[in-house]
Amino acid sequence: MLNASHSAPSVSGAPERSIREWLQQNRIEDIEAIIPDMTGIARGKLIPAHKYSEEVGLRLPEAIFLQTVTGDYPDDWSAVDPADKDVLLKPDIKSFRLVPWASEPTALAIHDCYYADGSEVEMAPRQVLKKIVALYRERGWEPVVAPELEFYLIKPNPDSDYPLEPPIGRSGRAESGRQSYSIDAVNEFDPLFEDLYDYCESLDIPLETLIHESGAAQMEVNLLHGDPVEIADQAFLFKRTVRETALRHKMYASFMAKPMENEPGSAMHIHQSIVSTQAGQNIFSQSDGEASPLFYWHIGGLQRYLPAALSLLAPNINSYRRIQRYNAAPINVQWGLDNRTAGLRVPDSSPDARRIENRVPGADCNPYLAIAASLACGYLGMIDEIDPSAPITGSAYEMSYELPRNLEQALLAFNESDPLLDLFGRRFAQAWTAVKEKEYEAFLHVISSWEREHLLLNV
Repeated sequence: MLNASHSAPSVSGAPERSIREWLQQNRIEDIEAIIPDMTGIARGKLIPAHKYSEEVGLRLPEAIFLQTVTGDYPDDWSAVDPADKDVLLKPDIKSFRLVPWASEPTALAIHDCYYADGSEVEMAPRQVLKKIVALYRERGWEPVVAPELEFYLIKPNPDSDYPLEPPIGRSGRAESGRQSYSIDAVNEFDPLFEDLYDYCESLDIPLETLIHESGAAQMEVNLLHGDPVEIADQAFLFKRTVRETALRHKMYASFMAKPMENEPGSAMHIHQSIVSTQAGQNIFSQSDGEASPLFYWHIGGLQRYLPAALSLLAPNINSYRRIQRYNAAPINVQWGLDNRTAGLRVPDSSPDARRIENRVPGADCNPYLAIAASLACGYLGMIDEIDPSAPITGSAYEMSYELPRNLEQALLAFNESDPLLDLFGRRFAQAWTAVKEKEYEAFLHVISSWEREHLLLNV
């Protein structure tokens, strides 16, 4: 999936031959064979191109899906084979791309994971999303999503004990105040963004808009709408691309949900709609242009199940620092027409473009799992015909919290939701819970500066 002169190998015919011809055409020396893990980190192997073969296949230990963000493993291994066997990696041929920042001609390919008997590894995040999309297609529905990803540019900070600061721009100064939608503030980092656009073009990541968000050196990029798996692939690669580009300009780029205590958090808003496979029309609208019952049921499902799915949208301890009242992030699952204070916003649009914007996910989420969770909640609403509450007017920040307040509560809610567990699979739920509980326990071992400041001599 590259520009016209470096097109990806065709799926038709003999895939192995197509891949080989593409590698030779682009004089590829190395291949990054990658998978997204539970956190959304790219794991895999770097292999010389002449040794790469889809027929032979690559292998990784199944327990890679139990690795935490700290690199540790939980005590509970019940989700994997106790012998820690290998799983097989098979490339999605459409995912082959050139790595634009590599010093030598290098390609990457996103892989799916399979057991020796040919069955899919159901705990693999990409497979989780494919499973949810398949449920839609069985009913003649084609889900369409478009994420908005927010992130911060940050001054290099190798010491994690020190607070983060905005980076120095072209003017030689850091931002001293918030610059929402400022073109000049974006232009401070023009050399970085020029490289970013070039890299994204090479990686076939179409960027729709770039804006300066409300935080100091906080940016937002919108991806074009499309197939959920392809869009999740783009979001997965985009996050890596932004970080790589920033490093080349002597900055950090962070998708943490709340990297700075006095600045707004970063989100990954998900716009979602559904097209009829047969008619090719948006099923959220009726022939007269009015909203359809399926549209309202989709909202109803999001309202009922998002609190239980929150650990997939807010997967880290830090995620819950973003979900605070009056902090440019939703605290509930109310919905409203063009209302940015609600968890579920319905933008002004034509009937063909009618959609729901889920504003709950943080930018720190795994895009495969967050998109899967958002679609799963809406799916349950449609098949169970769940009516939503009345749309709100005014500020949803004035209303009650409806979302779990920490990761522990969110995991408990997820494991008590049988409809979600049935969709995601019990094995995935076991693995996900084991990983996140291990991370939560690791966090509890850390004594923060706040505790030393306020408790050391006062309690």
